[in-house]
Amino acid sequence: MAQGRNASTTRTSGFGWPAARPRPTFKLLLNGVLLALCLVSALVVIATSHEIRERYVRLQQLESEQQQLQTEWGQLLLEESAWSSPSRIERLASQRLEMRMPDVDEVEVIRP
Repeated sequence: MAQGRNASTTRTSGFGWPAARPRPTFKLLLNGVLLALCLVSALVVIATSHEIRERYVRLQQLESEQQQLQTEWGQLLLEESAWSSPSRIERLASQRLEMRMPDVDEVEVIRP
């Protein structure tokens, strides 16, 4: 009896094969949309990961450049302090410009 009921509900094509049932288009469309969304999401994750790596490499380059500039700045400050020392300036003024410290009687005080 069970065989008879199954046999009567199954459609067969002209060759004795079961006929293909029409698939619901809504499920197929939904599956296609979900698959497309998954692919788009995967591509966005890949693109974002790539951009983050590029930015991290750029950050490391900038930090390295900052370290070099800090070192150079420190060296320039030391050089400036060496060039602007009072003893050096006094020595250059007396040698090159033939300047000297005035005597006490040569100093004039101007009052407002």
